[in-house]
Amino acid sequence: MTGASGDAPLAGKVAVVTGAGGGIGRAITLAYIRAGASVVGVGRSADPLAETVRIAHDMGGTITVLSADVRDGEALAAIAKRVEDEHGQVDVLVANSGIGGPMLPLWEVPVDGWDDTIATNLTGVFLTCRAFVPGMITRRRGSIVVIGSITGKRPVATRAAYASSKIGLVGLVRTLALDAGKFGIRANLISPGPVAGARLRGVLDAQVQLTGRSLTELEQDLLVQLALPQLTEAQDVADCAVFLASESSRAISGQDINVAAGMVMY
Repeated sequence: MTGASGDAPLAGKVAVVTGAGGGIGRAITLAYIRAGASVVGVGRSADPLAETVRIAHDMGGTITVLSADVRDGEALAAIAKRVEDEHGQVDVLVANSGIGGPMLPLWEVPVDGWDDTIATNLTGVFLTCRAFVPGMITRRRGSIVVIGSITGKRPVATRAAYASSKIGLVGLVRTLALDAGKFGIRANLISPGPVAGARLRGVLDAQVQLTGRSLTELEQDLLVQLALPQLTEAQDVADCAVFLASESSRAISGQDINVAAGMVMY
């Protein structure tokens, strides 16, 4: 997806991406750099962020990285101030940080596992937006892209905490779009389907242990649920995130966009 600026639809824009150290967050970070944006990557762990920096440098791009836990509202507010002081603006905010949470029947989920999942996946997005939206309001513009999951709408057994956190993002984004729209700010949600990579493999491995079924059986069960015979790639999500950050989507707000090979169509 490209915008009015052709190969650089995000030229001149400053973007902040949380969870930039791997997976979807890294893919979005690199896609934004290729699209011409100046990117600030945020994450909890130094080593994954350093790897994102290395890849960005290898492709001829630059990125600033900052460490923060999205559960820490004060740390996020400090980062927002620093980015605005150093870059003068934040045009695009990607709230991507998230964890898988416990994979157990609801009645066996430990309270601390439930609390940590909600705190990271839902409250963390609230705190991230709360830190950066005021600056966007001052400039009367901005695009917010939140990464959810189709699991919120099409729950999977043993994922109660994760599904609850992700369906909560639908309400958060729709309300934010209404609250912030009068200031020229758009907010949209991307709900990826099963994304090829280490996290999906971890989920499948856990289901092997829980169900006693083979990995091959579980993979086949997954594939037959897709309208397109392919798993979603992190780059597919990144391409959608570039579109939502660009002027090509200037009339789109409050939407929940599935990037899921047709696994969910609502």
